[in-house]
Amino acid sequence: MNRVTLVAAARSSALLDERFDDDRPLDGAGWHAVELAAHTLVPLGAAELRYCSPSPRSRATGTALGYAPMAQPALRDCDMGRWRGRTLAEVTACEPAAVDAWLADPWAAPHGGESLLAFITRIGGWLDTRPADDGSSILAVAEPAVVRAALVYALKAPPAAYWNVEVRPLSTVTLTGAARRWHLCLEAGSWSGPAAA
Repeated sequence: MNRVTLVAAARSSALLDERFDDDRPLDGAGWHAVELAAHTLVPLGAAELRYCSPSPRSRATGTALGYAPMAQPALRDCDMGRWRGRTLAEVTACEPAAVDAWLADPWAAPHGGESLLAFITRIGGWLDTRPADDGSSILAVAEPAVVRAALVYALKAPPAAYWNVEVRPLSTVTLTGAARRWHLCLEAGSWSGPAAA
């Protein structure tokens, strides 16, 4: 049985300024949160395989924690097409019907990028192609959206459940199992991360 621990990247902006497919580096609060969480998160670096999303904040989080992770293109955030770099509020002001369609239909991609279902399937595909059931421990620092998608896939939840999963910066979750047989493993004493600002 493999063990995959996902660490949500530290923040790169205040909650209200979060942007789709954001490529900004960690902000000051993000660096500070990494320092506070390091004593709990650094030991996770003992995993045999260490990966990260290719985003600047995921790479910086992994590097700051001493993981020396290898960037995995498959762990990139959802491709948000023409909405990339914009906030939800900005897009809603310009394209309210498109936002409604995107939130209601997991197959919809009104932004011209990736649908929610395609995103969840891509992240699930990455999980399922980890080394065979050999007991490997795997660590991945990823965007919170990637962690949400992984949880929905692992639990075989309907895609709409994605909107009901909150993943805070620097929170961790562990999945155990192998291809298409994943289980959520909750452990006592794990770092839950600071509250969103």
